[in-house]
Amino acid sequence: MAGIAKRTKEILALLDERYTTEYKCYLNHETPWQLLIATMLSAQCTDERVNIVTKDLFVKYDTLEKFAEADQSELEQDIRSTGFYRNKAKNIISCTRTLLEKYDGEVPRDLEALTGLAGVGRKTANVIRGNIYHEPSIVVDTHVKRISKRLGLSKSDDPVKVEFELMKKLPKDHWILYNIQIITFGRAICFARSPKCEQCFLQKYCREFKQNG
Repeated sequence: MAGIAKRTKEILALLDERYTTEYKCYLNHETPWQLLIATMLSAQCTDERVNIVTKDLFVKYDTLEKFAEADQSELEQDIRSTGFYRNKAKNIISCTRTLLEKYDGEVPRDLEALTGLAGVGRKTANVIRGNIYHEPSIVVDTHVKRISKRLGLSKSDDPVKVEFELMKKLPKDHWILYNIQIITFGRAICFARSPKCEQCFLQKYCREFKQNG
């Protein structure tokens, strides 16, 4: 167990050194509800595409009320390029109505309350908890799931199981930070296909590299 803790500490130190410990959210937003909607749109979609869409979307729908009262077919077309637009539009309208009716327009910080909103799973809830309320939260996206497995920090393919595995291994002060760093790492070096292993500063910790080496 001590060996695993030492190994994890070394990995985090290298991530801190390369990417700093600065908190950064890749989804553009000005309010908690904007981040909530942007995160809902980011399912099966890149942050870059979401930011392109929300640039105009948050001008057209500049209040929660406008989203809650939106015509679903019109909203579908507004967010079409993010994929799964019918479900997303339906969930956004339902979610914003609940925020207005049940929470006076405030985005709750409680995990159970957040996941009770239409279209909000643990990943989206943890993005809100970590970035808005600075509650220690682990966000498991495709990068975190893939790279944590390669580094031997998790064994599962189930995002919820990965979240709990990482909660046991990572210190709380790195829960949000780890996600930010791993996204950067995954976009620059550790791709799903053809990762740049020769450039990787975590190569010695990678289970996959050792298996293929």
